[in-house]
Amino acid sequence: MTIQEEKAALRRRVRRRLAELPAEYLRSAGLQMALHLRTTPEYAAAGTVLAFASTPTEADMTPLLLGILADGKRLALPFCTGKGIMEAREVRDLSELTSGSYGILEPGPQCPLVPPEEVELVAAPCMACDRAGNRLGHGGGYYDRYLAGCRSAVMVLCPEALIQERVPMGPLDRAIPAVVTEAGIFRSTQITPAAAGEEERSL
Repeated sequence: MTIQEEKAALRRRVRRRLAELPAEYLRSAGLQMALHLRTTPEYAAAGTVLAFASTPTEADMTPLLLGILADGKRLALPFCTGKGIMEAREVRDLSELTSGSYGILEPGPQCPLVPPEEVELVAAPCMACDRAGNRLGHGGGYYDRYLAGCRSAVMVLCPEALIQERVPMGPLDRAIPAVVTEAGIFRSTQITPAAAGEEERSL
């Protein structure tokens, strides 16, 4: 089986698992992940954070988006400009979001562009990942392409229910150094000390 076939099979399993997860679990996991991420030194140091809006079958990211705004940081969200291509646009209020590609909420066309060099932290989504930061996306390559041209810190958000023993990785795939779940922060390497109150674990 090729890497692509392994990934396709894992996506099918993850979709079945997602369909089984209660809405209350997705709300609770999203809230806890937001709280954990906001205790990290990467978050404290970031003036501009690229996050993402969730779909109804994903962990609820609303607490994270509202928290970033409440903390006085600049919030950016992905805006799809073509197949596999996205850019970051600033959102000052969640009412500025509109239904975009694949029915996912994204910034409206009036929202200003945020150049990649101004993004200081990316809170990246995934379909699933493992604790080493190997991330399974939806297969469009949007984040792979964006992160290749971005120098910011990156953390991937994944509910514990979708953490895998191993995620297949191709030669061009990039592991994310920190994984945020409702249980805490998992790092493949200890980059900086944990902030006070943060539950953090080094692999």
